[in-house]
Amino acid sequence: MTEPLLPAAFLGHGSPMNALERNRFTEAWRAFGASVPRPRAILAVSAHWYVPMLAVTAMPRPRTIHDFFGFPQALFDVQYPAPGLPDLFGEIAELVKPDRAGADIDSWGIDHGTWSVLVHAFPEADIPVVQLSIDARKPFEWHLALGAKLAELRKQGVLVVGSGNVVHNLRAIDWQQPDGAFDWSRRFDERARELMLERPHDIASLATHPDYARAVPTPDHFLPLLYIAGLAAAEGSRAKVLVDGYAYGSLSMTAYALDARCPESTRTTAGAAPLETMLPVEDANV
Repeated sequence: MTEPLLPAAFLGHGSPMNALERNRFTEAWRAFGASVPRPRAILAVSAHWYVPMLAVTAMPRPRTIHDFFGFPQALFDVQYPAPGLPDLFGEIAELVKPDRAGADIDSWGIDHGTWSVLVHAFPEADIPVVQLSIDARKPFEWHLALGAKLAELRKQGVLVVGSGNVVHNLRAIDWQQPDGAFDWSRRFDERARELMLERPHDIASLATHPDYARAVPTPDHFLPLLYIAGLAAAEGSRAKVLVDGYAYGSLSMTAYALDARCPESTRTTAGAAPLETMLPVEDANV
């Protein structure tokens, strides 16, 4: 018998303040978490572990990392004490061959790209969490292919979650548009939607989109999407929109899911949490 596939998702995490807020984006994350069978583990691909290597966290008790600056103390007080699953490293290391993955036993943990969404999707923090780094040296096609290699994990009870933003340009933020989008942001996000819903294997072609340079000034937040697209391509399936919307003109909050129950996607005036930082956002590592 064929093992059922565990769902997978890309979640547009936006401001870290979403960890403390209840809005339509966080409610969608909660609904997603409540809808999936209990995973053996969660494998997170976060925009905030963007390093020149391929690594997997392999510690039994990963620390909660507060990798940002200038936010209220309440956000620094958040802990996500999920256990790790060191044994998962070996499974991942086999799947990614001939590439080599290193076991991180003490340097990383669970960063805010991961815990800011998991505090809503799995608030009990009782499911093991493992993070996979984003290798900054590799081209888009490599990341897409690596996502496809990870498809086997979905048959082994592992929930794969990518966390980033399809459009993420902090320098272009317009505080007068808390729920709005620039035309270029909307065009790029809508093209990404077309590809994720119809041709996820072509998602890397967005690098040639006319609005790419403004929508993706750095690739860190965009790359987690390629892992979910790779999973979809490996299974010959298409993603569904979990929730969509914009924040401050230059952030897309669109989230996608594979093989999960998704509510009807609507754009409303209920926006993302404000970026309540005392620093310029480009200096706050969000």
